[in-house]
Amino acid sequence: MRTTEYRTNFAIQESSETDSLAQKLTVLFSYLQSGPKHFNAQQGQSLTLEECLKLLKGERDEQRLAGLLLVTKFCKADDHSSLRRVYEAVGSLFLDRLLRTGMGKGTISSSGDNNRDAYLNLSIAVLAALCRVPEIASSEDMISKIPMILEVISTQSCSSVLEECCEFLYLVSTASENGIMRFYESRGIKVLASQLPSLQDGSHLVEISIKLLQLILSKISLDTIRNEYLSELSVIVAAIAKQFAILHNSLKFEALHLLNSILSSTDSSQLLKTLQLRPQDSWSHNIRVGIMAILQNRVATAERLQALILAESMVSIFGEDWLISQVSTNKTQDPTPADMCLLLVLEQSRVEIAVLLNELAYLKYEAPQDTLATVEAYSLKQRNVAVAYSLVEKIIKLISNVGENEGALLDEGTLTKLILQLNETIGVVLEYLEDAKEHGQRKGDDLLASVRIIGSYLAEAPVACKEKVQDLLGYMLSIEGADEQRPFHSVCFLLPMLCQITMKVEGCKALASCGGLKAVLDCFSKLIGSNVYLVEDDGRVFLACDTIMNLLLKKNKVQFMLDESAFVDLLKALAYWSENTDDMSSKMMASSICALIFDYTSEEALLNNPDFNHGTLRSLYQLIARCLASSEQVNKLYCRLGSIS
Repeated sequence: MRTTEYRTNFAIQESSETDSLAQKLTVLFSYLQSGPKHFNAQQGQSLTLEECLKLLKGERDEQRLAGLLLVTKFCKADDHSSLRRVYEAVGSLFLDRLLRTGMGKGTISSSGDNNRDAYLNLSIAVLAALCRVPEIASSEDMISKIPMILEVISTQSCSSVLEECCEFLYLVSTASENGIMRFYESRGIKVLASQLPSLQDGSHLVEISIKLLQLILSKISLDTIRNEYLSELSVIVAAIAKQFAILHNSLKFEALHLLNSILSSTDSSQLLKTLQLRPQDSWSHNIRVGIMAILQNRVATAERLQALILAESMVSIFGEDWLISQVSTNKTQDPTPADMCLLLVLEQSRVEIAVLLNELAYLKYEAPQDTLATVEAYSLKQRNVAVAYSLVEKIIKLISNVGENEGALLDEGTLTKLILQLNETIGVVLEYLEDAKEHGQRKGDDLLASVRIIGSYLAEAPVACKEKVQDLLGYMLSIEGADEQRPFHSVCFLLPMLCQITMKVEGCKALASCGGLKAVLDCFSKLIGSNVYLVEDDGRVFLACDTIMNLLLKKNKVQFMLDESAFVDLLKALAYWSENTDDMSSKMMASSICALIFDYTSEEALLNNPDFNHGTLRSLYQLIARCLASSEQVNKLYCRLGSIS
């Protein structure tokens, strides 16, 4: 824009003093239009800060504009003293008028439409600079401008203006909680969500946006945000996932942390449903790429753990198959191996489990107890090991479900690698339990979680780590969770393995020698007698029944001692079960166990127990009779069908 146009717009009086001011304004407006990087500092070096402040205190708008244009020369970002003087000199009212004029709503004297963009650029730049001073940023004058700045973001496409707008919003929001609330109440989340997808990858504007979102999430509950901005959150996740995939600097980790803040929450079902409606090939693919990049490069342990947390969230959303989905890269003709993410996640989980269990053992048995530092460290490491355990369990489930479709993706070589790593991981967990046993520890969620992961693996490989498992079997069956009064869940976790090993005499002997039968009987009674009996408990009930039957059938080859009270409790539980189910297979199972117990002991011995009476005995005999009659009817039906055929 030509100098004469500026002089006309400002309607500057024809005097030597104003001519000089007009010339400086012309030069500085040219600087503003071209940007700070192209400005020659020598053009304004004849003025000092004091002269700048004098202009800012002037009576005419032209003088204040000239002073503001020169502020960038004298005030650096960390020069809070000078910035305060500038703010005090120019006053909040003029800054407000300047911003409104730039937005087409204000009344800077003698301003014209030709200079609106320049006014807007100047006002945003000055506001962002002044907000480097916390007390200015936290003032109501600045907080009140948040809605206008958000409006500017919604209508502007210039990256430099957008960057300074976001800088202003971040500084004001950081300075006070009132700033954060004003941003949120002004629908700032919606504005950011609309801008993020179109920002240049890895730009400073992306960095500020991520930091602003992190700040909002740290002050306002995710539940509140989800309830009001569910769709916008899904857009934000997709946009941040893209940055997480393609960036290779510190911003990658900021994106990782933000994704975890959103996706790792305890109640995110609605958000997950919304995300599942988005094309998986974009955002979920990007997250997988980002996770693999972190796990296969040298990065801090904390960031690797964050990558595992994000992987666990993704598996929870899409299932175990997400770990072996085909991944194609844009930079190569060859696709990334389908098993790479799976192998990387398992390897890192194995490493984390080994390290974290060692640290947990130190905190439990060697570190000073009952100190705040120890308690906090122990709690954090428990949560982290739970994530690694969860991933390993999901991988075990994935291997167990490998079928025709997945077989092409998990070849024999991959399965061998996975099993070797799983064997090593389970060995480490068994050593942790062995250490706990030596220290007399039987209660704790970390111990219970360790039994669970062992049970998951032994359900698929019941002879793995055979010697160690047999040595620790009785101990594992005695472990209680932090909120349990007696062992229950530990037995439930081991039932699939117990059912399999007791099919052989050796397994029965192992269970009987450690007193495990009593634990199984107690578990069965609790499952049957629970007031919250669930359909999914049926599987556990039948596993317990099969285990009990396996031992009773081999009573002549296996020596086990149980007092009559144990059988009495079991028979009462069987009677209760059969009376409260319409499932014939359950009744048949109950009657079979009753018959085996009657063969093992006598009626007289049972009736001598004060908790057992003729009424219970009669109901059990009736159960057996009904099942026999039903079995005879089935046999007759089969005979008739055979004769017809």
